[in-house]
Amino acid sequence: MGNIKFIGTGSGKTSLKRFHSSFLISTVDYNLLVDAGDGVSKALLAQNVDYNSINGILFSHLHPDHYTGLAALIVQMKMQNRKVKLDIYVHKNLSNTLESFLINSYLFPEGMGFEITYHQFDDDKNFAVGKNIQIRSRQNSHLKNASNLPGYKDKSFSCSSFLFNINGNMIHYTGDIGCADDLLLFKEFDSNYLITEVTHIQFGELLEIIGREISPEKIILTHLSDGDNMLFEEKIKTLSMELSEKFIIAFDGMTFDI
Repeated sequence: MGNIKFIGTGSGKTSLKRFHSSFLISTVDYNLLVDAGDGVSKALLAQNVDYNSINGILFSHLHPDHYTGLAALIVQMKMQNRKVKLDIYVHKNLSNTLESFLINSYLFPEGMGFEITYHQFDDDKNFAVGKNIQIRSRQNSHLKNASNLPGYKDKSFSCSSFLFNINGNMIHYTGDIGCADDLLLFKEFDSNYLITEVTHIQFGELLEIIGREISPEKIILTHLSDGDNMLFEEKIKTLSMELSEKFIIAFDGMTFDI
């Protein structure tokens, strides 16, 4: 058995009500944090998560609300005298950037007191995390416009959506996406759960695809601004009972078993 705990469910706009988007996958042998944006150390503290219980961190992309809390989190681990290694899972295009970020934060491997191991993943290649988590990544369109900017052709861009296979449960986590078509990236796998951000797509676009193109058992909405919660509650009330029961609006600290 295992569970997913939402550490933060907010959008990129800093909020007093929600921390930035992040969740923790816990299985019998491994705790994987997915994204570690600004303020993640305080978010974990608020959810009573021991920093040193985290075995690995997986990054979807390198916008500040998804990764810049890493340096501060590693400092907290060091201050708690961490000894076990920390795994960092990052797309092969972003590994050098992430390593440089830590070095430029004066977090040198020689002074950590514990090992940080980088695991580069590539698109459409399964990789294992612990004994019970299998992951596949695919590129979505969230950073499409940035990658087309003429002055940044030398930069490496990557924004991943993930398909998790956890104890046989298929979970599609969209991460930040660019359009509704990104919801179909893992269409052929018939996911049990869809965890989707709702800042960069419209609720109506999501509804057009649910049932017609994909039919997850549960649809969990996250990456919410302060005003979104009430808005989505009202929209869900207008749906049929069968469809409305599929939707869950995530909140910080929410946990569900997998």
